Amino acid sequence: MKCLSIYAAPLSLLLIAGVASAQEAQQYGANPTVPEPERGLLPDMKVPEPVEWGDQLPTVPNGYTITAIATDLQIPRQTLVLPNGDILVAAGSGGNAPQLKPKDFIAGYIKDQGNTTVESGNRLTLLRDENGDGNYEQSVFAEDLNAPYGLALVDNNLYVANQDALVRFDYEEGQTEADGPPEVIAELPSAINHHWTKAMTASADGQFLYVGIGSNSNITERGMEAEVNRAEVWEIDAETGMHRPYATGLRNPTALTIQPETDQLWAVVNERDELGPDLVPDYLTTVQEGGFYGWPYSYWGQNVDPRVRPQNPEKVESAIAPDYSLGSHVAPLGLAFSIPEMGDEFAEGVFIGEHGSWNRADPVGYKVVFVPFSDGSPSGDPIDFVSGFLTEDGQTRGRPVGVTIDPEGALIIADDLTNAVWRVTYEGDE
Repeated sequence: MKCLSIYAAPLSLLLIAGVASAQEAQQYGANPTVPEPERGLLPDMKVPEPVEWGDQLPTVPNGYTITAIATDLQIPRQTLVLPNGDILVAAGSGGNAPQLKPKDFIAGYIKDQGNTTVESGNRLTLLRDENGDGNYEQSVFAEDLNAPYGLALVDNNLYVANQDALVRFDYEEGQTEADGPPEVIAELPSAINHHWTKAMTASADGQFLYVGIGSNSNITERGMEAEVNRAEVWEIDAETGMHRPYATGLRNPTALTIQPETDQLWAVVNERDELGPDLVPDYLTTVQEGGFYGWPYSYWGQNVDPRVRPQNPEKVESAIAPDYSLGSHVAPLGLAFSIPEMGDEFAEGVFIGEHGSWNRADPVGYKVVFVPFSDGSPSGDPIDFVSGFLTEDGQTRGRPVGVTIDPEGALIIADDLTNAVWRVTYEGDE
C-alpha cells in the first residue's frame, strides 16, 4: 500500500488556531464553568456531512509527519501495538437498542449521517511493516467476533472485549492469525446495549482486566431496571473471570489506561446529553476503587440532574467530581499516555481521540488533543495535536477513535469514518 505523508504548520500557528473562545475555555480543566441546564422540546442536533480527504491530510505540529498506514478497514475502533511492532486493529460496530420516542428516531437519523456506510468488520486486523520501510501490510488475525473494542495483551494472552463477552486468544510473538476461536473469560452486559463499546485495559501486574460498561440510556429513560450492572468499570480476574464493580456512576467510560509509574487507572467518559450545548462536560479522570461518579443522579460532582426519578440525595452527596473537563459533547473515545520519544513538547501528558459532537449546533471535537501533565496530573488546557478532520465549511473528513503509542514514539490513531489507521511520527524540529 502506498503511504502518503505531510509536514504540518508550525506549532505556534496550531496553538493559535486551537485557542477556544473565553466561554469555551472555561469548560476545560479541573474547575469548569457549569451553566444552568437548557431544555427544550428538541435538543440541538447536528452532525457534519462526511466528505473525502482528496489530496488533504490531517494537520499535525511542526516536526511531525502523519501517514495513513492502513485504509479500507471495516470500522476501526481501537488498536494495540504488539511487542514486535505489529498493530492489531479491532474493527466493528454494535448496539441493538430500540428507539423509544420520536426524538430518538430524529437523533438516530442525524447521528447516522456522520457514520460510515461500510459494513461492520467484527474482526481483528493485523498490520505489519515487514521491511521497516513504513509500508504496512494487513491481514485478518481473527474474525466472526461480536463488535470487538477493547484490547489487551498479558504475556501470551490476548484479551478482546466484545460487546457481549471478554474473550481470550493464545498469542505468540510474530503470530499472524489466531489458532482458533477464543475462550470466553466472562460474559459482559449486552441486553439492549444503548452504549455497546466495552473499553478495556490490564492492570500493571496483569492480574486484572478493567472493562468499561456504558449506560443503557441517556438518563434512565428505559427505567432503572435496564441499568443494572451498567455505567460501571468492572474489575475482572484474568484467570477466573470473576468480577466486581470497581467504580460506578460513569455514564459511558469509552477508554481506559494505566498511568506509567503510578499504576493508576484513568478513563475518559462521555457524559449525558440534552441539557444544552455547554452541558455536560465529557471528562478525563482517575478511576478510584469504590468511587461513584454521579450518573444518573448528578453530574460534575453534586450538580443534580432534575430529570431522574426517583432522586437519590445520598448518592449525590457521595459523587466524585472528575479530575479534568474536556468540554461538553466532544465524545472522547481514545486515551493514551505519552512517552519522551514523542518529543519535548508532548512528552508528558495524554493523547485523547475526540470522536465529535452531535448534541449541539456548532460541532466540537473531531480531533486528537494533548492534555499536558505535571507531577502526575493534568496541568494545562488541551492542545490540538491532530486536527483537520473538521473542515472550515463544517464538513468532516474523519472521526478519531482509539489512540495508542508505539515504543518508537509514534501515535497510532483509528479513524472510523475514513476507515483508516493514521501514524504520527516525530521527525524533530526543523
